[in-house]
Amino acid sequence: SATAAELATAATSPAMTEPGPDSSGSSPRRRLALVSLLLVGGLVALQLVRAARTPRFASFDGEAMSTTWQITLPEGSDPAATAAAADACFALFRRLDLELSEWKEGSPLAAVNRAAGTAPVAVPDDLFGLVTRAVEIGRQTEGAFDVSWAALWGLWDFRAAAPSVPDRSVIAGRRALVDYRRILLDPAARTVFLPAAGMKLGLGGIAKGYALERAGVLLAERGFEDFLVVSGGQVYARGSRGGRAWQVGVRDPRGERDEIFATLPLRGGSLSTSADNESYFLVEGARYHHILDPRTGWPSTGLRSATVLAADPTLADALSTAVMVLGKERGLAVAARLGAGAL
Repeated sequence: SATAAELATAATSPAMTEPGPDSSGSSPRRRLALVSLLLVGGLVALQLVRAARTPRFASFDGEAMSTTWQITLPEGSDPAATAAAADACFALFRRLDLELSEWKEGSPLAAVNRAAGTAPVAVPDDLFGLVTRAVEIGRQTEGAFDVSWAALWGLWDFRAAAPSVPDRSVIAGRRALVDYRRILLDPAARTVFLPAAGMKLGLGGIAKGYALERAGVLLAERGFEDFLVVSGGQVYARGSRGGRAWQVGVRDPRGERDEIFATLPLRGGSLSTSADNESYFLVEGARYHHILDPRTGWPSTGLRSATVLAADPTLADALSTAVMVLGKERGLAVAARLGAGAL
């Protein structure tokens, strides 16, 4: 168990036996040095073997779904196949963006919002499945995550040159249109119907997690057991990097960008953080941020950030938003009930 440095020191230390030739003609000191050098050489060789067995990893960056993505994969014996897998993930992200974005006029989700109060709209499988999952998470989080929050669009402008707090009566009127329980889903026809004019769906709090989940399936199908995919404030990891767990850091939103206060070794699962520092404004010392409480129409209060660890990236994404809304006590309880960890 000695280190190479300890063995090298022993090789140059005075012999512990009385000097003098032995039957082989070699002094004890010289023999010790020879054994030590052989052991040091063995350690070096072992390190070289380990290095040869440690896979090389490559990272790929790109833009999709209004954020930056990074995919880290082992190159293996076929770097071209690794690059092709990353390209397939980015193509998946771009396709999901066209289907799941509430901001793109030509998207199926935008068609659902335009038809609110008028008629059901047939949608692609990915969109129908994600809205169905969002409604279920709404029920599991006591309405703290509500995919119909988008009826509040336009009231809060966090990028305005001179931002202001909306009128309370206007907020209350829009808030009456927020209720995930009113969304009508027809699995047979694959339709989504918003029964009241003015209702809208917004998947910004869950779509990236779903994209991470789908990317994990794609990579597994291509034989990748080790990978890390990063999207904004969320990561999805599986396996390891050369036998060591992926290290994921969490920072305080009031700190510097490189100021980490917690680190988690991650071998399987997703870590998602929601915080009040992404889009916000200050009025009379009060902070108003983009994570709205769907039950009130106002920004959530009590927490500056919430980090959730879950095996399912879709759940982790939605649940970090819900914990911000629920606060510490209820947030921790709901996360635990759903088998997730929360910070």
